[in-house]
Amino acid sequence: MKRHSEKSKSGPVGPSQRQLRAGELIRHALVDILREEELQDEALAGVSVTVSEVRMSPDLRHAVCFVEPLGAGLADQGAAQNVDEIIKGLNRVAKFLRGRLGRSIDMKFTPDLKFLHDESFSTAAYMDKLFLDPKVLQDTDRRLSDVLDEDED
Repeated sequence: MKRHSEKSKSGPVGPSQRQLRAGELIRHALVDILREEELQDEALAGVSVTVSEVRMSPDLRHAVCFVEPLGAGLADQGAAQNVDEIIKGLNRVAKFLRGRLGRSIDMKFTPDLKFLHDESFSTAAYMDKLFLDPKVLQDTDRRLSDVLDEDED
């Protein structure tokens, strides 16, 4: 008798419902902690951070937190270096945040935290820039008019 179905061999599977639920719980708790606590790191002084996603390991003992410092989407090189310093600062205070997190969530284990810069904001800005390119606008306008012409027929 087989223990696993043939469907499980089809390829990589995404996170389980349990991982997603725990990630959202930790994300909400981290947002509250980062809003209320004054972190003792020079790189984090006066910085507001958006926690966009938390990905949990299958055993829920490790969490990767994707963050974006507010106002860091500037195009200059200084902003990119500032983002790196903020991420390093968050990783330096990760144990403190883990301790505060343990008091605010109801889980068997408080996960280890690792902070990474969320690149999805810059990717979305790049895609917006591409859609505003005159060559792309010409194609999208042409396709939109073709669809409208078909609807009239």
